[in-house]
Amino acid sequence: MKVLSIQSAVAYGHVGNSAAVFPLQRIGVEVMPVYTVNFSNHTGYGAWRGPLISPDDVREVITGIEERGAFPQIDVVLSGYQGSEGIADVILDAVARIKQANPAAIYACDPVMGNARSGCFVAPAIPVLLRERVVPAADLITPNQFELGYLTGTEPDSLESTLASVDLARVMGPRTVLVTSVERPDREEGTLEMLAVDDRGAWIVTTPQLPMKANGSGDVTAALFTAHYRRTGDAADALARTASSVFDLLTATLESGERELQLVESQEAYAHPRMQFAVRQVR
Repeated sequence: MKVLSIQSAVAYGHVGNSAAVFPLQRIGVEVMPVYTVNFSNHTGYGAWRGPLISPDDVREVITGIEERGAFPQIDVVLSGYQGSEGIADVILDAVARIKQANPAAIYACDPVMGNARSGCFVAPAIPVLLRERVVPAADLITPNQFELGYLTGTEPDSLESTLASVDLARVMGPRTVLVTSVERPDREEGTLEMLAVDDRGAWIVTTPQLPMKANGSGDVTAALFTAHYRRTGDAADALARTASSVFDLLTATLESGERELQLVESQEAYAHPRMQFAVRQVR
């Protein structure tokens, strides 16, 4: 499998491509990373250095990949945080050209906007752009519950309302949806859920909720689920593998006492997930 991953990059720590690439490589995926920024560290520190990469320069890198004859071999285009409207245009153009070269290729979009606790942390134009242009072009999306609500104009909080919101999202274009954090009032205390839905059904997995915030964990989640799903077409299996790997990554990070993901130290969790969480079909 070959993935073109258009995301940010940092030298210190792990977010964007700096979070997604290694786990994908560790499960045997060939990744072509294209950077949209090249920062010293993620912006959560409040200070960082390094350049934003202009949309024209991002487009040039992608064109160079095309000139090497790689487009027919690309199975997945993966994108995450989009810092500007111009980057979205570049991504959508790349998706169209790759799908022309390989009609079996899919576009997986992590529609990063924010979360229920922090609200939106992207430029005001980005959520509208994601909803109106980017998500309709995607085959697979990986929103959290907050982002799903914005995309669909709903307020999902129960399992039933989250499933209804997913159905609305799927009408927009993407046939497969992974909701990366389902927080419903009637769930068992101290737990967190992920929900995967495709044409075959809907599945949920429950894991302990760890007392931490880990920048980049969503990028790892989106990358691993996309790769597993593209490889097998089995949403339940992809959900189980992703939940197992990401939980063990987060556990290792919490136990380390470090702020940044223990991405390299946790590599066996990607290559050989313990499959310790049962996946339940809910539809």
